[in-house]
Amino acid sequence: MDAARRPALILPLDAAFELRVMVLSRFYRRLRGRVAGPLPQALQLTPLRRARLILLLHALDFRLAGARPRDIAAALVDAREATLPALEWKSSAARRRTNRMIADAIGLMNGEYRKLLCGG
Repeated sequence: MDAARRPALILPLDAAFELRVMVLSRFYRRLRGRVAGPLPQALQLTPLRRARLILLLHALDFRLAGARPRDIAAALVDAREATLPALEWKSSAARRRTNRMIADAIGLMNGEYRKLLCGG
C-alpha cells in the first residue's frame, strides 16, 4: 500500500489527547476542503492573553537587541518610573513587572511556548 495515498497519524495517549483529537478533526476537515470550524476553547486566546503575549514579544525584541530593563520599562511599562533614581527604581513596581516580563519572554523563547499548544 502506498503511504502517500493512505497517510496515518499517531497520537500519544497523554493528557492532551482530547485536544489533539479536536485539532486533528479540524485539520482533516480542511484537507477535505471543508471549513475547519472554531479552535478548541483551550487554544483560544483571550484579548488580555493576546495583549500580554504581544507585550512579551516586544520585550524579547528589546532584550535581544541589547536593551536594559530600564529601557524596556520606559518603552513598554511606565516611562515615568523608568527615570526614577537608582534607589527608587530598585524597589519600583515597574522594575519588578519589567523583570518578570523579560523572564517570561525568555522562557517562551526557550521552549515554554509549547504550553500555549496545550492550552496553558
